[in-house]
Amino acid sequence: MKQLLKQGLLVYVCLFVLTGQAIADALTEQNQASKGIDLKVELENAAKSIRLLAAQGNADAQAKLGSMYEMGLGVPQDYKEAAKWYRLAAEQGVVLAQTQLGSMYGKGQGVPQDYKEAVKWLRQAAEQGAVAAQFNLAMMYDTGNGVTQDYKEAVKWVRLVAEQDNALLAAYTIPAQSNLGSMYEMGQGVPQDYKEAMMWFRLAAERGYATAQFNLGMMYDTGKGVPQDYREAMKWYRLAAEQGDAQAQSNLGLLYDTGKSVPQDYKEAVKWYRLAADQGAASALTNLAVSYQKGQGVLQDYKEAVKLFRLAAEQGNAQAQADLAVMYSGGLGVQQSHVLAHMWINIAAANSINNTLQESTAKFRENVALKMTADQIAKAQELAKKCTANKFKGC
Repeated sequence: MKQLLKQGLLVYVCLFVLTGQAIADALTEQNQASKGIDLKVELENAAKSIRLLAAQGNADAQAKLGSMYEMGLGVPQDYKEAAKWYRLAAEQGVVLAQTQLGSMYGKGQGVPQDYKEAVKWLRQAAEQGAVAAQFNLAMMYDTGNGVTQDYKEAVKWVRLVAEQDNALLAAYTIPAQSNLGSMYEMGQGVPQDYKEAMMWFRLAAERGYATAQFNLGMMYDTGKGVPQDYREAMKWYRLAAEQGDAQAQSNLGLLYDTGKSVPQDYKEAVKWYRLAADQGAASALTNLAVSYQKGQGVLQDYKEAVKLFRLAAEQGNAQAQADLAVMYSGGLGVQQSHVLAHMWINIAAANSINNTLQESTAKFRENVALKMTADQIAKAQELAKKCTANKFKGC
């Protein structure tokens, strides 16, 4: 069975990036280079001057020197030195330094990874209005890294970023709008509200953000907050897919596969499945495997189908695990094995949250068990436990 990827995605794509001032400095240096100035010499001279000021306790110079060490501008890249100078500036209240020091603790760059310490510095910067810090602090509350997971706090901070109306902050505001839409869609930290989710997704999607375009496509595809509209779904999936979004590519392929809003076209479906599968998307791997299993858009090839099912199954995809059981049961592309068929259907049943799949796996398991001895069933159950413990690898 082919799959529609349904979940709304909460994505913090700008996790721990350089803040605006450091970027602006880099751009200034690039502009100087374009005027024929020896960039390397200029940066080395600048580093010497800034170091003198930093050593005298100048907080802005300390922050700048931290940036230069972090980026390797005028000095060898050295995260420990960057963290050292950021800390000195951060302790004097420099927002840039607080944000970047929090970032370094979050990533474990130049300092041992310490989410609590990251939260401490990010909060200080966020409370002073630093958008990058607010964005990342929202992520920490959403994931529960360094703090008790608290969706309401996550919403509070991500909303502050999403409501910013400043083109210079688009690297943060647009993903924040998409994330806020996801929180409304899932009812995390706010009452579930599909129309509100649609509003935030659309704001980010119309500004070209692929994740929001995918999520907006999903809302139209499933009829959440709007009348179901496959043409609109395809429009937004395509925009995201053309930017390389694997989930959108997979769902776009499924629309071609099923002929929803367009003439059914298996070859076009396979094209989009393959693009997503090449990025490791489990739903696309499963859908592409089914195409090979049935010979839709490609020459029928059971071995290729098994290979793709296995790749998806190893990611924990319950549908792929169930399909792999079918292949083992029928000896399609693999040597027939009721034991391995029973193993995979056991795993699929345990992983499935889909009622329809749960029912089908239960029936399939009963049918396979009728062809097995008690010892074989016991062996299959033991193999299923081992496979699950190994996170579905090497089964």
